[in-house]
Amino acid sequence: MPELPEVETIRRSLLPRLEGKVITGAELRLPRLLKIPGPDDFISLLPGKEIMDLSRRGKYLLFHLSADYRLIFHLRMTGRLLYFPANTSTDKHTHLILQLNNGHQLCFHDMRTFGMIYLMPKGELDQLRGLSTLGPEPLGPQFTPTYLAQALTGRRASIKAILLNQRVLAGLGNIYVDESLFRAGIYPGREAGSLGDAEILNLYGAIRAVLREGIQHRGTSFRDYVDAEGKTGDFQEYLAVYGRSQQPCLGCGTPLEKIRLAGRSTVYCPLCQPA
Repeated sequence: MPELPEVETIRRSLLPRLEGKVITGAELRLPRLLKIPGPDDFISLLPGKEIMDLSRRGKYLLFHLSADYRLIFHLRMTGRLLYFPANTSTDKHTHLILQLNNGHQLCFHDMRTFGMIYLMPKGELDQLRGLSTLGPEPLGPQFTPTYLAQALTGRRASIKAILLNQRVLAGLGNIYVDESLFRAGIYPGREAGSLGDAEILNLYGAIRAVLREGIQHRGTSFRDYVDAEGKTGDFQEYLAVYGRSQQPCLGCGTPLEKIRLAGRSTVYCPLCQPA
């Protein structure tokens, strides 16, 4: 699933291409991906709307449209937003096409069809529980060492599970949680409430550093993720633990181990991240 760096990279690649463009038509090929409103309203509301801006909240991508509407995408496992000339052919996995007034089209492509699409007035965004209940942005001003310490206080769940909880922190997923915990030297199965002040400070710094580096390298591409032009990221070349089970730790040479936590595969170094 695309995480914060991937969605942010998509946002940055789309913004200069879409800002100021007007949607002239919409073709919805798989209506069940549309959650709000109904298909007929969706098709009738979009034409004539100008794309004023694009923003990201956690793993959600928000198109700021004229008339104070928001078009929202959650890419889930395999969703892609691709920008092409209008005459570009599309395949069976393209489920939404937005025609634009500059002779291009924006396509939502989703092989596994887990993605979600919403269109609603800005004032109704609180209807989306997944969006309205998100925790702070890990690269934003509300995420501080003090906030992290308070969020972990008394928590008996693993630190891996807490960091994956979108109500605690928005946008983190399996890749960047594993990488952050390795960089902070914390065992992923450690009880979250047991972390001391120094460990929390190290973890706070590691989360922000790993996410910034992920954005700098335009995200992590293993199979599905590409930006708006179909280009892959290259942060996979810099991963220390994720996807490297049984390979030597880049820090100490110890073979990395894989366990399952919070329903997710988790890779860590048993020496650098002692249980």
